[in-house]
Amino acid sequence: MSLPNAQPGPFARFAETLVFGNRPLVLIVFAAITAAMLYFAAQLEIDAGFKKQVPLQHEYMQTFLEYEADFGGANRVLVAVIAEDGDMYDQHFMQVLENVTNEVINLEATDDARSRSLFTPNVRFIEVVEDGLSGGNVIPQTFTPNVPGFEATPEDFAQIRSNILKANITGRLVARDGSGAMIWADLIPESGDNKVDYRAIAEQFEEIRRKYEKEGVTIHVIGFAKMVGDIADGAASVVKFFALTVAFTWLLLFLYSTSAKLASLTVAAALVSVIWMLGALKLMGFGIDPMNMLTPFLIFAIAVSHGEQMINRFRGEIFFGGLEEGTVEELRARAANAVGPLEAARLSFRMLLGPGTVALLAGCIGFGAIMVIPIDMVRELAITATVGVALTILTDLVLLPVLLSYTKLRNIDRKREFRLRQLTRFDRIWAALSRLSSRPAAAVVILVGLVGWFFAWQHGNNVMIGDAQKGVAELHADARYNQDAVLISERFSLGVDILNVIAESGPSACTTSYAAMELIDRFAWHMQNVEGVEQVITLPAAAKIVNAGWNDGSMRWRVLPRDPDTLRQATQNFETDSGLLNADCSAMPITIFLADHQATTIDRVVAAVKDFREANNAFVPGNLQLKLAEEAANTPDFQTDQVNLRLATGNVGVMAATNDEVRKAEHWILGLLYAAVFVMCLLSFRNPLAALCVLAPLVLVTELGHSLMVELGIGMKVNTLCVVALGVGIGVDYGIYIFARMREAMSQGRSLSESYFIALKTTGIAIFYTALTLAVGVAMWIFSDLKFQADMGVMLTFMFVVNMIAAIIFLPALCRWLLRPGESDDWRPKL
Repeated sequence: MSLPNAQPGPFARFAETLVFGNRPLVLIVFAAITAAMLYFAAQLEIDAGFKKQVPLQHEYMQTFLEYEADFGGANRVLVAVIAEDGDMYDQHFMQVLENVTNEVINLEATDDARSRSLFTPNVRFIEVVEDGLSGGNVIPQTFTPNVPGFEATPEDFAQIRSNILKANITGRLVARDGSGAMIWADLIPESGDNKVDYRAIAEQFEEIRRKYEKEGVTIHVIGFAKMVGDIADGAASVVKFFALTVAFTWLLLFLYSTSAKLASLTVAAALVSVIWMLGALKLMGFGIDPMNMLTPFLIFAIAVSHGEQMINRFRGEIFFGGLEEGTVEELRARAANAVGPLEAARLSFRMLLGPGTVALLAGCIGFGAIMVIPIDMVRELAITATVGVALTILTDLVLLPVLLSYTKLRNIDRKREFRLRQLTRFDRIWAALSRLSSRPAAAVVILVGLVGWFFAWQHGNNVMIGDAQKGVAELHADARYNQDAVLISERFSLGVDILNVIAESGPSACTTSYAAMELIDRFAWHMQNVEGVEQVITLPAAAKIVNAGWNDGSMRWRVLPRDPDTLRQATQNFETDSGLLNADCSAMPITIFLADHQATTIDRVVAAVKDFREANNAFVPGNLQLKLAEEAANTPDFQTDQVNLRLATGNVGVMAATNDEVRKAEHWILGLLYAAVFVMCLLSFRNPLAALCVLAPLVLVTELGHSLMVELGIGMKVNTLCVVALGVGIGVDYGIYIFARMREAMSQGRSLSESYFIALKTTGIAIFYTALTLAVGVAMWIFSDLKFQADMGVMLTFMFVVNMIAAIIFLPALCRWLLRPGESDDWRPKL
């Protein structure tokens, strides 16, 4: 029996006629599209790019791109070769170190000119001799540990020790305790013609580890490429978790509906959504980024959420012929009005097309808001999620009801009795909750919500932008990568956490401008004394050592020469492959090694750079060299002492730029999400106060989520920001479906309290099971090999459950005071 208010509007009537008037054709079209999308989805590959993960338009990244060719990017791999007995001065160790160096240099992806090791010719020492300065390779050419017949002597190792001290590379290329040595391998920068396969590179480094990590030597590898490889390997387990999620979802749906058919059809429709989304990714030219591997889970969760509402409505029609309200006797009497599967599917389609479409479109618009972050990976995620949710409109609101129209349930009387027990088992709970819609109780609930929001907002403001922990936050602390990072930071004075500040000045500044070199030297000293900075390397520091060498090695002469000729003498022998200057010495990187890349450390160091350059007038926006070139073209014998300290290259520069974008975009994204939800609810319910009633609980839960992140030590990064946004997009479904049921009942003349009771009685169980299903599915992620997946499992489990609770508790209280404040609230349910 159709309800009076269930008459469809013109569009809904047209859609219903189109869909149910051509059911076989609809199924054929869906089957054909699914087969095609499955074919394309099978061709998807892991696609991880370094530049995809950085905001290329950011000030720091503009510096990064301008000087990538001169000084390399932030894409460095560090390979530490460690002697288990703690002594690297051994022929076997040197054999391994030389072999590993050669293997690393011979990798196609490594930039030979910028690779460094004790066995590379660009690692040299300088010493003071009777005639001035002398130098050479740290490892003498006569030391050939892998040549048959060569036997190293104690004198050979004594000379190597001496050369290492002269080269001042202890803590950088040699462990502080002499237990091992480091190989720096800069990867060839990405370009249009050079698309780097980071998984393949990570596997090549892992093969080197497997080949040489034996007989008392261990190999430790860190860097972006290795991190991506390890994350991709961990992401492979996503398939296993996805299968488990599907299985648990089916089981919970079966327990809810007592029908294998209904559970299977709901899961099948959700899987079709995922297949279509993956196929669409391939058609759009995208791959699967390891950081976006969770998106299929979320699309599946959204599809199941809406599918559960569809089968809930379908059961109400085939069991009772409409709205499932009243006492047991009244419901049994309504069994005579039950309709067949086709009519039940049509009525379910008619009643849920509106609210379902609104909820899903709100999700689409909200996910699209993530694109305000100017990072390619994030935009891919936003497009992926938006397309997936949009396709769910077709699979859940068209395909699923058509499939249900062909579904004949066996033992329908037994299933009806089970549904009766479901509907009445929790009546006392629903009756108690319905009292929250009375004026006094509603006032208390709203007050509690406001107080809770205020404290959550205060605490949530402490959430850290960026990594809140040491190591790679995407991997567990005991992961091999993080263990390697800890060992390298303990044995060496550096790790892979490097911030390069580019000092721009006029051409040949390092040989002609004492003022420019002195400012750079003061800046290095300033940064060396910032908490979290391990070491600073600059050209002026190296020049001071050379100057002392020209003066009998006296420490009193370890200063920057003021005389231009002497300054030229101290700097002219440094080549560009030293990484200390570019070809014309108009740009010199100040390399700052950080203890870690925690957000607090990065913020502190970046703030120190900005404070110094502001105090010393050492920054102008844009490329100073271009401006100086224009002045030089018009001025004969042009010279300048001006220095422009530009942030930043190095992996920490990338992180700082990314954190900046997240900090700027966080409130924008949430604001756009809330606006999208409000506008879609306004269009659907035609009442701004009703839209506010649906929106307000989401705002509260979002702030509670931020507080949880603070408590768990989870930083606000690109990944976590996107997941929080996705959680909001899914959480809105609860409020929309509850209010849609309430409005349906209120339009029949019911009071607010009675309408709320009816909504809970008919939709409450479905919403509870939906939240439980989604929460159980993502809770499985806690056991993932990837820490960020485990963290997001905790976050989404919290948001799914708490969004459900907030919708049930706060929505009626808000409706009471915003929609019907003057209505009598003396209604009591018949139990």
